[in-house]
Amino acid sequence: MADKVLIYSRFPKTMMARFAERFELLDTAGKPAREVFLPDELSSVRAMLTAGGTPLGAEAMDLFPKLGAIVCYGTGYDGVDLKAAAARNIAVGHSPGANAASVADIAMTLMLAATRRLLVADQYVRSGDWAASKQSPLMRPQAGMPGRRIGVYGMGEIGRKIAVRCAAFESEVGYFSRTQYDLPYRYLPSLEALADWCSVLMIAVRAGAETQHVVNADILRRLGADGYVVNVSRGSVVDEKALVAALADKAIAGAGLDVFEREPHTPDALTALPNVVFAPHIGGHTLDSHVAMQNCVLANLTAFFEGKPLPYAVKSA
Repeated sequence: MADKVLIYSRFPKTMMARFAERFELLDTAGKPAREVFLPDELSSVRAMLTAGGTPLGAEAMDLFPKLGAIVCYGTGYDGVDLKAAAARNIAVGHSPGANAASVADIAMTLMLAATRRLLVADQYVRSGDWAASKQSPLMRPQAGMPGRRIGVYGMGEIGRKIAVRCAAFESEVGYFSRTQYDLPYRYLPSLEALADWCSVLMIAVRAGAETQHVVNADILRRLGADGYVVNVSRGSVVDEKALVAALADKAIAGAGLDVFEREPHTPDALTALPNVVFAPHIGGHTLDSHVAMQNCVLANLTAFFEGKPLPYAVKSA
């Protein structure tokens, strides 16, 4: 008899296919578990699979008295109350670094599209304005990558891959992180100092209570009128209202966003702005990333049901 795994968040069935070959899946399709399954079914659940950003607190955990493992699909685990899990002896696992290359790639894509005004250029061609030789102030030359100062906020797996890619574009790279590492990049002692120094702020920090709205009006002001923000972390890291104001007032030049505060909803005041490039949280959404993340999930679940420690456990609660 296959071990049961509760699918707590909503996932496409294609992403769950490999897990269904190994385990009996109780899929909530993103609905409250109590609305989908009987109490007797929930009481036997020992492991669950969730998206890292899905809120999962103490009250939800208490619905599953035998729960021993929460496995996050992906790198993030900011939705999981780690203290509540630790108090209940529930192990928490994730997929560290599995999608780092893909997320770094989308960060570069957003940065280049924003700084080179690719969407404006695309429309310039499609509209016929280029063929008609119509002048547009939006098509004036922009600064290139050589010598541009790129500030990376968060120097984990994703941040390091972003830094390597930026260096390959002949840019100067600086970073701020809780820890200073032995890396060939300039270390800045605070986020404020990083924003003062750079012209593009790449946000790759892990989300949590300590980073909630940490990129606020003051940080954006420090970037300056020629500055850009690229966020591939979580929407919660940026004060979205402050960002809209900074963009609308031209306090900064533009932004590239793959994540938002209330996904999949984005405020009209933000999407109406022409100096922003958007993506629908697809940073880690590549075939190779999904295979890598699934490998981590399978390894974590298999180890748990065999009574072994999770090989990809969240390091601290």
